[in-house]
Amino acid sequence: MINQRIRFLAAFLFLVISSCNPSARKGITVVFPDVSGPVQITDNNKEHLFASYYGINSFDGTERYVTVLETIIKNRLPDVNDPATLGLVDLTTYNFIPLAQTHAWNFQQGCMAHWLATSPDSLIIYNDFRNGKYVSVIMNVHTKKEIRTIPYPVSAVSPDGREALSINFSRLRLTRPDYGYGGDGQDARKEIPLPYDDGLFLINLETGISELLISYEQVKDLIPPVSEGSIAWFNHTLFSREGSKIFWLSRQMDNKTRITTSLTVNRDGTNLQRCFPDNWGGSHYDWLNDDELMITCNWEGKQYAHVLFTVGEKNYKRLGKGLLDYDGHGTFSPDQRWMVTDTYPGGGMREQKIYLMDMKTEAVLPLGRYVQPPEFTGFWRCDIHCRWSPGAKKIGFNSTHTGSRQVYIFNLSL
Repeated sequence: MINQRIRFLAAFLFLVISSCNPSARKGITVVFPDVSGPVQITDNNKEHLFASYYGINSFDGTERYVTVLETIIKNRLPDVNDPATLGLVDLTTYNFIPLAQTHAWNFQQGCMAHWLATSPDSLIIYNDFRNGKYVSVIMNVHTKKEIRTIPYPVSAVSPDGREALSINFSRLRLTRPDYGYGGDGQDARKEIPLPYDDGLFLINLETGISELLISYEQVKDLIPPVSEGSIAWFNHTLFSREGSKIFWLSRQMDNKTRITTSLTVNRDGTNLQRCFPDNWGGSHYDWLNDDELMITCNWEGKQYAHVLFTVGEKNYKRLGKGLLDYDGHGTFSPDQRWMVTDTYPGGGMREQKIYLMDMKTEAVLPLGRYVQPPEFTGFWRCDIHCRWSPGAKKIGFNSTHTGSRQVYIFNLSL
């Protein structure tokens, strides 16, 4: 159970928040869940990480199994000749169950494994490199039988499990090597700043048919001019909670400075728009529902913060009342009641911190502090990258505080 010191600190933080806002003191009671753990669910004989990016569900529908990557690669960027083993960890035994090897993965986003809502207890999709191309594979995890190979890598999957988004991972390898894949599995189009025939693709997972939803050329008037010798790239795609909208980032380099534009579009390709005014940029993100979106960004061009707003409106709200004014990986619980977020390694101790925020009061509860050893830097770094279980009873994260990269679980109860 969560210890008394942490509960006291949470109460103290809420009092600080309330003292800054007198109206918040009237009849409000904050009841945080009891939190146990974290429990390390992988062993230290190899490196382990969740098999997808933060915020993506790693748990099957029963919450017994989680998708995890296992690798022996250390201290460098993996290449196409460095396979990782995709497997399940059984949360009743903590046994690692190998499923397949993948040659399309990285330390930041794994192989983008998703459980498919069409069969959430048995079907996953993940990226691989086969016959010189990046593909995605739909597999039954219990029979280990491949159901279908899609001729495109996935970067996000729709809530109903029937569609996916795809981007150019070879272009990412050039621009953000730690998010791309080796092997030249796609044409990076490295000589073209804004290709008309590449960009954000919508994939039908039943037929494998793709549709170019938004091209680089289409965002030309929404982003700053691309500097000579540079190229724009897309990354960090996400469907809204019901699947009607899509968020992603367009990025480019200007004199060694990364410039970001946060974008949304309707699922049918209409209503393409920027999220923020100039100089706000954008970094990490999650949909609260089908209309409200949280993005960590340069609030008013001055201070990074977790900012919530309604798509198409300028009702920007800085979350956390000053306590979350930094660039973290915020993600909402499935019931929309909580947001969990983290920090990058800070201070001389290189501490990474995890916080839980109550969405009604914005009271903040510290969940833990984990020291990242100094050798975990650059492409080899380990971000905390929290993610919720479907029933909001578990929070998983990655950490290196034991000296190796491993996977951990908090258990929550009210």
